[in-house]
Amino acid sequence: MTAQALAAVALATALTPAVAAAVEYRTLDVDGIQIFYREAGNPDAPTVLLLHGFPASSQMYAGLIDALADQYHLIAPDYPGAGQTVIGKGVAFTPTFDNLASVMTRFVELKGLKRFALYMQDFGGPVGMRMASQHPGWISALIVQNANSYDAGLSDGIRHNISATSAGVNARTRPMLEGILSTEGVQFMYRTGLRQPQRVAPEGWTNALWGLQNPVNRNIQMGLLANYQSNLDLYPAWQTYLRDQQPPTLVVWGKNDPLFTAAGALAYGKDVKKADIHLLDTGHFALDEETPAIAAHMRRFLAGLPAAK
Repeated sequence: MTAQALAAVALATALTPAVAAAVEYRTLDVDGIQIFYREAGNPDAPTVLLLHGFPASSQMYAGLIDALADQYHLIAPDYPGAGQTVIGKGVAFTPTFDNLASVMTRFVELKGLKRFALYMQDFGGPVGMRMASQHPGWISALIVQNANSYDAGLSDGIRHNISATSAGVNARTRPMLEGILSTEGVQFMYRTGLRQPQRVAPEGWTNALWGLQNPVNRNIQMGLLANYQSNLDLYPAWQTYLRDQQPPTLVVWGKNDPLFTAAGALAYGKDVKKADIHLLDTGHFALDEETPAIAAHMRRFLAGLPAAK
């Protein structure tokens, strides 16, 4: 075997968990909302909080958790209105991104997390950037995967949808919102831009569609879509946070995303001087095709962070 081949084997071995760590499926009562979450890895290891996108749930991180739990402590919650999380009877939850971030902030506090890397995808961006900018001391690093914080990253289609639905959920906007939540709309988000669609299992979008059959979840997701303009209004504040705090930032972005374009990935480099940016040949849900590559980037990136004080 050549020296080059031996080096390749050694690298593959180093990036492959020897034994898959057990994943636990738990719930945490957050002010009457039973937040479902996945947790794996040694709690004494560096923690990564995984915030999922729309219309997904923590299920989108199952493969990544398996790939990294030998070395890291991973926690992936479901938001109110997503996955297995249940809002208690009589508990009012108004579907805004401010409220999502408040619930996730309370989740972090109740879990006793003091410092962690924050992985953000899609809706995870506006939730996570609110948390990071309000609690910068919590954040050891940012991992950004098709989570937009810049006007440059908005496709024409998503700009139109945000503008057209910003008046809220009403008789005029509901047909458009229902179209986004339809089978065709969900599959568009999951399948557009895939490099090898025949190799991507359908569980991602079928699980998302299952979650949207719940009327409570469906109404929350429509409300959040109609509230999306609130995120654009905060882009300048998030960019200020990035410039001022310079959090170590890894960007792993599906460059064929029809919603958040590659320009949104590159824009992080304008504000974070040492941003580590990688454009991957896939779509919006990049983990569906690129879990091994993203896991390898994360191991390298996280291993290079300063030791916790």
